[in-house]
Amino acid sequence: MSQRNTVVRSLHDLGLAAWFGGSLMGAVGLNGAASAEGGPGQEAARFASAGWAKWVPVNAAAIGAHLIGGSGLLAANAPRVAAQQGVAASTLAKTVLTGAALAATAYSRALGKKIELASSDDPKDIEKASRHPIDTVKAQRQVQRMQWAVPALTGGLVILNALHGEQQRADQQAYGMWQRARSMTPTMMHSGFHGLGNHGTRC
Repeated sequence: MSQRNTVVRSLHDLGLAAWFGGSLMGAVGLNGAASAEGGPGQEAARFASAGWAKWVPVNAAAIGAHLIGGSGLLAANAPRVAAQQGVAASTLAKTVLTGAALAATAYSRALGKKIELASSDDPKDIEKASRHPIDTVKAQRQVQRMQWAVPALTGGLVILNALHGEQQRADQQAYGMWQRARSMTPTMMHSGFHGLGNHGTRC
């Protein structure tokens, strides 16, 4: 019996689209504009930090929507994950990639916050930055590398999402379930014969 999961699928897909698209635009457009207009050093760091700070709440909402939608889809498709060969492996790969993307996003933000404080003109920010001084130029290069990692990882999630869509086709479901059943049959038969042998010995 078919079942629609429009709401959770929309949360999952829109959240991932914003996460991937926003991170790619930031890495290409925002960081590129900061380097072109601000040059190396404090001005570029200030320009880029201000832009990324504006994006943080939207990005957090997008990630939250994606995780909620992904959890809903996993719950709805749990029987197919267990019964269709290949789905559990792609689901595990997607979970690992999601964790890596979350870690890269969080680390990028932590570095970005340090740069934001170090490049600020606000006396309070300057005081906070003085407690944990950093090399702004070096930190900026590091955060830019991490900001490229996020669209790479979320792009991988988009590809796995496409794979999941293919696995949901009726012919792929039937084939995958048949393959899983066929792979389980020798094990079940072996267990059955082993059990009979033990029963015979006890008698």
